[in-house]
Amino acid sequence: MSVQLSPQEQFNLITKGLQEVLNAQIIKDVLEKEQRPLKIYWGTAPTGKPHCGYFVPMIKLAHFLKAGCEVTVLVADLHAFLDNMKAPLEVVQYRSKYYEFIVKSILKSIGVPIDKLHFIVGSSYQRGGDYIMDLFKLSNVVSQNDAKRAGADVVKQVANPLLSGLIYPLMQAIDEEHLGVDAQFGGIDQRKIFVLAEENLPSLGYKKRGHLMNPMVPGLGQGGKMSASDPNSKIDIIEDPKIVKKKINSAYCAPGELKDNGLIAFTEFVIQPIDELKTGKDGSFSLYIDRPEKFGGPIKYDSIESLKKDYEEGKLSPPDLKTGVADKINELLKPIREEFENNKEFQEAQAKGYPIATPKQEKKVKKPKNKGSKYPGASASSTTTDVDPKTESDIAATVSSVEEATSKLDEVKLE
Repeated sequence: MSVQLSPQEQFNLITKGLQEVLNAQIIKDVLEKEQRPLKIYWGTAPTGKPHCGYFVPMIKLAHFLKAGCEVTVLVADLHAFLDNMKAPLEVVQYRSKYYEFIVKSILKSIGVPIDKLHFIVGSSYQRGGDYIMDLFKLSNVVSQNDAKRAGADVVKQVANPLLSGLIYPLMQAIDEEHLGVDAQFGGIDQRKIFVLAEENLPSLGYKKRGHLMNPMVPGLGQGGKMSASDPNSKIDIIEDPKIVKKKINSAYCAPGELKDNGLIAFTEFVIQPIDELKTGKDGSFSLYIDRPEKFGGPIKYDSIESLKKDYEEGKLSPPDLKTGVADKINELLKPIREEFENNKEFQEAQAKGYPIATPKQEKKVKKPKNKGSKYPGASASSTTTDVDPKTESDIAATVSSVEEATSKLDEVKLE
């Protein structure tokens, strides 16, 4: 039986761990004055395969659902296409389905009820008349520079950008109205799009929304965010356990450094919050490191603070941290892998959404054998392939007879 939370407790859970909240009063008014579930949407473009970085927004979706919010996951298929065509339209429908399977599997694996979780594919409403008319209206009040700046941290940046990159942030703003939500959730990298929505939606006669922003978690590389486009910075949700360990072992992890350390960040922003969700206790944390006896034996940490302190002081080495994190990630991914292996539709969505490209093999061109100029049946114009064509031409121009030219070419060949 779920425990009824007060408006303040709901607000605390909704905003827990966020880096920034815009228009917090809008959220409080819904909870305190209107006394109804807060309606939130989170959008994700089905481009590359979801990776372990997705645990970070999933933890917040879990917080929203536990706080009694109605959560809509927008699988933004048209956004994926507009982002420099990262997702071809012929496969995007399968990628959208694959993303839905992944999100549901992650939430179920950490024990979060999903009865108030709804999925909607962008193309199901973004091609209609009212939506397109709003897009035209918004494009008439937002400048090219403002649109470009809004999408700078989200849309792939290229030397000669397409017009689609300017449409992307406008659509994300309009989605707030057409999904009928009170707030939008995303990473701090989307802040400029959120501000664009706040500044310009009122010009269309629409209300401002609240905006909830997660911090960006470093990837496994040197400080960059976990990215689907960089295979070395991320671990797929259904990654093989051996590959998980291999990637973790090769991850950037400077001794004693906490800043831009992807493993420390994953421990703090994923492992601990999931432990809290599973136990229902704030501050709950558990990380077991199976270390051989000759190196000091196993280690068990019950708080993230003690782990970070030991690492900073050199008492916890990078290899030991990698062992513990790799084992924990495999523990988190195990139920998701099992669901994938037992669900044919899940497997089909992956296979058709991310088809394996077969490399084209070039046929070897057989090089003609050099028979020289004296083989039986050779024509008077036959020449050796070892001779530079330019040299051959110069010689032929200065020699009057075919016999003298052939003789001279043989001399060049001998040299």
